[in-house]
Amino acid sequence: MKFRAWHRGTKEADLLIGGFFDKFSAGWSEEEADWFEALLDIDDVLIMAWATGTEAPPEPIDGPMMKRMQQLDYVPIAR
Repeated sequence: MKFRAWHRGTKEADLLIGGFFDKFSAGWSEEEADWFEALLDIDDVLIMAWATGTEAPPEPIDGPMMKRMQQLDYVPIAR
């Protein structure tokens, strides 16, 4: 999962999805890991739209994990 999270095709998606994985995956339950693995099969543009709130996530994706992803406080920002 880590490789797939960090090799999405764009730097922005890598930081969003890979950063989320790095920050939280160690504490995930099996159900949460399954949610994330399913998320990895979805197009980056959709994931980023859901995470940034420009589109509402569909029912199977929406929930506590997506709410956490939407906080975006785990994305490293270079200054």
